[in-house]
Amino acid sequence: MTTIRPFTCEDMLYFNNVNLDPLTETYGLGFYTQYLAHWPEYFQVAESPSGEIMGYIMGKAEGHGENWHGHVTALTVSPDYRRLGLAATLMNLLEEVSEKKKAYFVDLFVRVSNKVAINMYKNLGYIVYRTVLEYYSGDPDEDAYDMRKACSRDVNKKSVIPLSHPVRPEDVD
Repeated sequence: MTTIRPFTCEDMLYFNNVNLDPLTETYGLGFYTQYLAHWPEYFQVAESPSGEIMGYIMGKAEGHGENWHGHVTALTVSPDYRRLGLAATLMNLLEEVSEKKKAYFVDLFVRVSNKVAINMYKNLGYIVYRTVLEYYSGDPDEDAYDMRKACSRDVNKKSVIPLSHPVRPEDVD
């Protein structure tokens, strides 16, 4: 049986099997500990019965006024545990936390080339809000989709009206 539990500092010693996926953004240990210290309720891990990390989600709450929202910083599931609904379960948990925090929406950034993830997010009710040009560093740099899903506080769904033009990373608030 899969256990969903809060991420701990010790988990950073055991999550390489999940982070080695080329589509997973990885960060320095200080970045993970900053999220763990500031937004622990947004940092959850899926663990197998044997104690192996199957996947995790890391996020935060940010913004002001009608831009107050939950943000998915990282969502990843080990290749051995994909197609079991873990990503959807973890996303649902983050959305529930965002609802409790009275967020207007949840957003995330995804590589435009990551069609599998884009389709999964669309199936979870997310829309492409805008394209962020050259968001991901590389050779060449890659664009991202800023995908959003309205929370119940956004009664008129203003947060998910797509922009008609792309933006640059420095224009993302």
